[in-house]
Amino acid sequence: MAEFSIIDTYFNRKSSHSVDLGVGDDSALLTPPPQQQLVICADTLVAGRHFPLNTSPHAIGWKSVAVNLSDIAAMGAKPQSILLALSLPQIDHDWLKGFSQGLYDCCDQFGVSLIGGDTTQSPHLTISVTALGWVDIGQAVTRATAQVGDLICVSGTVGDAAFALQHLGHPLQRRLDYPTPRCELGQALKGLAHSMIDVSDGLAQDLSHILKASHVGATLQLDQLPINSTLQDLTREQQWQYALAGGDDYELCFTISPQNYEKLLQQQNHSSIKVIGKIDAESGLRFQQNGLDHSLQFTGYQHFA
Repeated sequence: MAEFSIIDTYFNRKSSHSVDLGVGDDSALLTPPPQQQLVICADTLVAGRHFPLNTSPHAIGWKSVAVNLSDIAAMGAKPQSILLALSLPQIDHDWLKGFSQGLYDCCDQFGVSLIGGDTTQSPHLTISVTALGWVDIGQAVTRATAQVGDLICVSGTVGDAAFALQHLGHPLQRRLDYPTPRCELGQALKGLAHSMIDVSDGLAQDLSHILKASHVGATLQLDQLPINSTLQDLTREQQWQYALAGGDDYELCFTISPQNYEKLLQQQNHSSIKVIGKIDAESGLRFQQNGLDHSLQFTGYQHFA
């Protein structure tokens, strides 16, 4: 089967969203909404590196989209479309059918269109997705504007995916295979949060990116970390290791003033949000347990380890 036959068979579904020209030409065409900025990001997943080799093709398709939509959400933006670059060791129709269905299932849930890309042969299965979204001009939430006195918050629970990776077959594996990008929450935080990042490489490491970009420090309360009840039988150190250094959760970590946090809670039900610490002026990331300083060292995910 030639490249264009693969595209026509598995990746040429007509878009139902705001796309002027999608799959099938040299480039796609989009008309930007008035007074909006383009938000764009890209992520690459490599078999055996970013997901276990026996992961179902449907889950791989879903995750390939979800991890990019999480980056869009972390800017407070609304996702709009994706581009797919797919490198395949061989043509496997069952795999392509499952993968494309997983990709489209994620796109459909979050109102996103596949508008183009590329396919080629490669010794290793590699999936690169570029995601595009829109945000009001000047309203994107970045990493560089955390303020002293901000509360540090995180959505959902952290550590689930890292635990699942070491316990394949556990019910938490769904959190590893099918992450949920927090698109609705990300958009709700536009105009409220001072800074934001998605948790992909470990909460401690990702929060440190905010601290460095904003030239501030932080203190995290270990007893306030949102840890899944499944992990409660582990030692506290094991729980903290998963929660702070595990990664692959794709939750949102953001900083917000106490006043804006109250506004957020009044807007809609955000019961999944947990306050875990506070931004302060002293550089670096510190930890406390029950109000007492606690020394911990974490590295987070290393892409070139």
